[in-house]
Amino acid sequence: KQLISLGDTSAASALASRMAARVQAQYPDFWPGTVRALLVHSANWTPAMLKRMLPPAPKKPKQEDYRRLLRYCGYGVPDETALLWSASNALTLIAQESLQPFFKEDKTIKTRDIHLHALPWPVEALEELGETLVEMRVTISYFIEPNPGERGWANKYRYASHGLRFAVRRPLETEQQFQQRINQYARDEEYQKSTAQDSGWLLGEKLRNFGSIHSDTWQGTAAELAARGSIAVYPVLGWWKERPKLERWGRQARYTLIVSIRTPDVETDIYTPVANMVGVPITL
Repeated sequence: KQLISLGDTSAASALASRMAARVQAQYPDFWPGTVRALLVHSANWTPAMLKRMLPPAPKKPKQEDYRRLLRYCGYGVPDETALLWSASNALTLIAQESLQPFFKEDKTIKTRDIHLHALPWPVEALEELGETLVEMRVTISYFIEPNPGERGWANKYRYASHGLRFAVRRPLETEQQFQQRINQYARDEEYQKSTAQDSGWLLGEKLRNFGSIHSDTWQGTAAELAARGSIAVYPVLGWWKERPKLERWGRQARYTLIVSIRTPDVETDIYTPVANMVGVPITL
């Protein structure tokens, strides 16, 4: 149906639906999960939200402050311009992929697929910026198969069929070291909690890994970002693995990964070098 009637909700629902419809109309090949990811990825908290939920400056917000902000305001209000276009000093990369989280071997359900994405950063342009502060935002969106027989929060692996996480290569980490770390994360979620956290993220792993859409922003120097050229997507536990008798361990899971970088304080063109590299037409 093109139009339906609805009520008992705010005008924000209609505005969000309009934005989603514009994205789908402009990019008809995008999956529903991709449209959902773009709405979150382009969103920012308004000054009113930040003033209400975070302590006043110069006091530094704590993790509990951001937890409350996420609970009441989500990721904020989508920016329609950022939703549809990339500016010359901003760059957005989108990947729509599928993986098989688990497989069965010798009567045991094990982790199967881990995806490594090489990011086509404009390395030379970033290195020229040196110590200039830049931002990288990462969003991953996927849909779970819920287990309606399990209610409550006694076991976090009982309701969602699976979970997906992302991790970015650290500046001083080789590609081989990065792959070894991600393999360990995928095998043992508790191992990730025991390792040193990657610095520079606004929310961090503990806050961003709720639900089935995860978004976070990293801030650091352009030189550091130039050395973070890989991102991994890997599965974590769910009832597809924990309940093998239901034989869901062989199913595929789709996801959308969005990565963007922005140089807020300078007008360096970081879009065109990547567009030329991947063959994206540039409108003149």
